[in-house]
Amino acid sequence: MTLIDSDIDADLEPLEFAVSRNLNGASDQRRAEILADPGFGTHFTDHMVDVCWSVKGGWHRPRVQPYGPLSLDPAAAVLHYGQEVFEGIKAYRHADGSVHTFRPDQNGRRLQRSARRLALPELPVPYFLQSLTELVRADLDWVPAGDDQSLYLRPFMFAKEAFLGVRPAHKVGYYVIASPAAAYFKGGVQPVSIWLSENYARAGKGGTGAAKTGGNYAASLLPQSEAYEQGCDQVVFLDSDGNVEELGGMNVVFVHKDGTLVTPESPSILDGITRNSILQLARDRGHKVEARGVTLAEWRDGVASGDIVEVFACGTAAVVTPIGTLKGASFEDQQPLGDLALSLREELTDIQYGRREDTHGWLYRLDA
Repeated sequence: MTLIDSDIDADLEPLEFAVSRNLNGASDQRRAEILADPGFGTHFTDHMVDVCWSVKGGWHRPRVQPYGPLSLDPAAAVLHYGQEVFEGIKAYRHADGSVHTFRPDQNGRRLQRSARRLALPELPVPYFLQSLTELVRADLDWVPAGDDQSLYLRPFMFAKEAFLGVRPAHKVGYYVIASPAAAYFKGGVQPVSIWLSENYARAGKGGTGAAKTGGNYAASLLPQSEAYEQGCDQVVFLDSDGNVEELGGMNVVFVHKDGTLVTPESPSILDGITRNSILQLARDRGHKVEARGVTLAEWRDGVASGDIVEVFACGTAAVVTPIGTLKGASFEDQQPLGDLALSLREELTDIQYGRREDTHGWLYRLDA
């Protein structure tokens, strides 16, 4: 197994996971039924990873155990102060039966940055990689083999110390659960409609916008509901300076007629691993890439003048999604549709599923 960025925490000894098999796991028949139509985030595998952290003991008691409810004290800090972070990453079964994930070191590093912002302990990246491997090996039969299906992995960490004082918790739990996921788009990728949220902010300057924490997503739920009421699929936010930020859970990319790709850059934007990968593939093709502030006026004027020839969103779940409509309280702009977004999407998914050469060394094998 090749360790991506093998210099990180190179002196750490691996954790020794205790494995407790789930004797009441899904039958082969039931698992086959689920994998035939898994949906997204509604079915879960037989096991989960559980690792403890404390001020005195550091990271300890790593284990793979049967999937099941967690027991929390009503005074657990996460329930009162939201001290929590998480990640989202997929495992892909290749044609030869092997199972790989995609750039997990980057997810591990982002989890560390998120934890730092939420005053949580930083899980060493090798431990993060090991936790994914341990769970996938325990639940290998749950990795789908269907077209564009995957096993969605959800690592998360939260403060579980029973204490009502306002300070960083001294006891934390780190977990990984997994859920088989169907292809995001049934019947092919379709352009989405976007509602501009002008009354709500996803995050503020100096806030937690760059961290993958539940509070950011909670803040997006009301404006997302507003988007649905307006007949739109997703919501897009502006940052505190009035620049385009991101969607509720995806980054935005603008394609200009000269071939330049521009993506909004702001301290309140989550650093998207899918976005970064897509932009690297675009650079490989000779496209210029810019990460900078983008005003709403620049977006709308660029589309109206023909300078912007394509707009798309990208993230772990949907990979790449063309944006077909931008709608606000007083306007509705049709967005130009091109071929680049779907071409980049095909290239990226081909790499993830082993259908195309991985020239950047992004794949990480989990089952061997």
